[in-house]
Amino acid sequence: MTDSSILRVATYNVHRCLGIDWRRSEARIAEVIASMSVDIVSLQELSLRRARFGGVDQAAMIARYLGWNVIFQPALRNVHEHFGDAIISRYPLRLVRVAELPGKSPWYCREPRIAIWAEAETSLGAVQIINTHLGLGRSERLLQAELLSSPEWLGSVPGNSPLVLLGDLNSIPGSQTYRCLLKVLHDVRESVTANKLSTFPTYLPTWAVDHIFLNDALRALSVRVYRTARSWIASDHFPLVADLIKDIPAKP
Repeated sequence: MTDSSILRVATYNVHRCLGIDWRRSEARIAEVIASMSVDIVSLQELSLRRARFGGVDQAAMIARYLGWNVIFQPALRNVHEHFGDAIISRYPLRLVRVAELPGKSPWYCREPRIAIWAEAETSLGAVQIINTHLGLGRSERLLQAELLSSPEWLGSVPGNSPLVLLGDLNSIPGSQTYRCLLKVLHDVRESVTANKLSTFPTYLPTWAVDHIFLNDALRALSVRVYRTARSWIASDHFPLVADLIKDIPAKP
C-alpha cells in the first residue's frame, strides 16, 4: 500500500496450499497475496513438517517468498507434524496470546481449533490482529465465538486500540456465531456493502464463511472478494480483502 493512512488486510483459507487443480504450491499462494497489495493477511489451514504435504513449513515458505514477517501456531499436533494458522505481515509482529478454543468437534472432523492474537506495528500505529478458524459443529462454533467475545479476549482490548478479527468462521452472516461476534465488533461487509460477498467454494462461490470484523477504533473504506484467475485455482477459498482507516469520532 502507498497511502500510509490506509491499512489493507485480508483473510485467506489456503487449504494446505492445495489448489483445485490438486497441485500444492506455496509459491502460488504467495503470488496471490503479493498481487492483493495487502499489508497483513491471516491464513488458515497450513501444514508444518507433514509428510503428505512435502514435509515443509508452509507459513515460513510463504513469508519467505514475500519477504514478510510471520507467526505460525499449530492447532493440531501429531508428534513432529503440525497443522494450524498464521499471521503474515509486511510490518513487525509480536505474539500476544494463543488460545485453544472450546467445544466438542463433530465426529467427521476431530480437529482442535485455536485463536492467534498478535500486535502489528503499522502505519496506523499498533493494531491488534486476531486470526481464527472456527469448528464445523454449530454448538462448537458458538462456544468458540463466546470465548472470543468475552472479557478475557476482545473485552480486554481498550476501545481506542485498533483491533481486527479475521478468519474462516465456518459461519454465514445471520448465524448465531456471527451474531455473537457482532455484539462486540462490526462486520466490514455491513459497513460497506449489502452484498454477502461469498468466498467458498471457488468453483461456485455460495457461502460467505470468511470474515473481517473491526472494533470502534477502525472503519472500513472498502471490502471485496479477491477473484482472479490465479486465486480461483490456488485454494478452495477466495481471499476477503478490506481497506481500513482509523475511525476518529466527530467532535460534539
